[in-house]
Amino acid sequence: MATPVSQIAPPKPARPKRFYEDLTFQVLAGMALGVAVGALAPDIGKQLKPLGDVFVRLIQMVVGLIIFCTVTHGIASVRDLGKVGRIAIKAIVYFEVVTTIALVIGLVTINVLQPGAGMHIDPAALHNPGEAVHPAASMSFGEFLLNLVPKSAVQAFAEGEILQVLVFSVLFACGLASIGDKAQPVLDGINAVSQALFWVIRVAMKIAPIAAFGAIAFTVAKFGLQSLVPLAALIGEFYLTCLIFFVIVLAPIAWYAGFSLLKLMRYIREELVLVIGTNSSESVFPQLTGKLKKLGVEESVVGLVLPTAYSFNHDGTCLYFAAVSVFLAQATGTAMGWEQQLGLLMVLLVTSKGGAGVAGSAIAVLAMTLAATKAIPVNSIALILGIHRILASAFVFTNIAGNAVATLVVGKWENAIDRQQLDHELQHGYRAA
Repeated sequence: MATPVSQIAPPKPARPKRFYEDLTFQVLAGMALGVAVGALAPDIGKQLKPLGDVFVRLIQMVVGLIIFCTVTHGIASVRDLGKVGRIAIKAIVYFEVVTTIALVIGLVTINVLQPGAGMHIDPAALHNPGEAVHPAASMSFGEFLLNLVPKSAVQAFAEGEILQVLVFSVLFACGLASIGDKAQPVLDGINAVSQALFWVIRVAMKIAPIAAFGAIAFTVAKFGLQSLVPLAALIGEFYLTCLIFFVIVLAPIAWYAGFSLLKLMRYIREELVLVIGTNSSESVFPQLTGKLKKLGVEESVVGLVLPTAYSFNHDGTCLYFAAVSVFLAQATGTAMGWEQQLGLLMVLLVTSKGGAGVAGSAIAVLAMTLAATKAIPVNSIALILGIHRILASAFVFTNIAGNAVATLVVGKWENAIDRQQLDHELQHGYRAA
């Protein structure tokens, strides 16, 4: 005899997550502990760098494969190559406009506040405190085009060349789309691989607080809290510049696209906090991909726009390049009128596209930028090495927020967002499945 419906016990409601179970809290707590250890026990702190490096490598290990699976499944499922081209063009136009605005804001703010004025640093007296700075190799337009195509697909994955992986993935996806229903078994297999990779990411995220602890402890132990004092003006200026960019650029763009920037940042807060500790935008790519899909953005848009944004949409990095370049000119007494700064802007529009998501790459690209100007001494970069990670926390944070906004904007242009799902998710916040 069946049990009456009235006697069936209702399911127990899910237990509310305690504050200490929240990943955001755990990462912040790890960072606070890392600062304490780095300051009070620097010898120990210097030994903790591998904790952060292991986490970043765990993510880098699968990022190429996740990009391949996401892009391939997203594009091949659409089977409309015209739509793919349309999305790509819209995304590139958006990236170029917004990063140019970021460069202009960075140049204007650093010229108004002039934190480096009056330092009178002799470039010849500078020495590199333990870290070699090598300019990234200058690349012509022809070399750039050639570098888009890997010598082999395996090499692109092995070397972690995101742009090359993206090009191969798009071509492979278009090939699958062209054969129609015959591609379905391959797509099912790719989808299964993608789910397995995201399982790896969920496991890796469990050590994110430990990674943030180790990375921050090493930074404070190596450079010391006192390293912030002489260059506090630059740090304050740059953080203010990032805030201005959020207020006068990203917030209006989000309003135009029909969502709240603050609610979006709350939704991806775990990723935003994590990149502050690791200084690597790659460390949150898989998680960000999943959350944007959950917000109701079509897979084809997320799969194409977000990986492309990681190579071309570096809002925060552009702010950094503009601010630090002019700061070093001010500090070394290098005269730079508006004509020279417009030339710097043109150089930055090219070199900023070389800033990868990997922690530390911005220094090499900055060196290439200064070498290209033939005015600002390259060895003046030694002035900001001690605070680079502090600045990097802000520009990587800005990059991640900017890439999330860009994906939603292109999704709006393509009518590829479930507005009801977007509003519901942003209103109630992210809940892990």
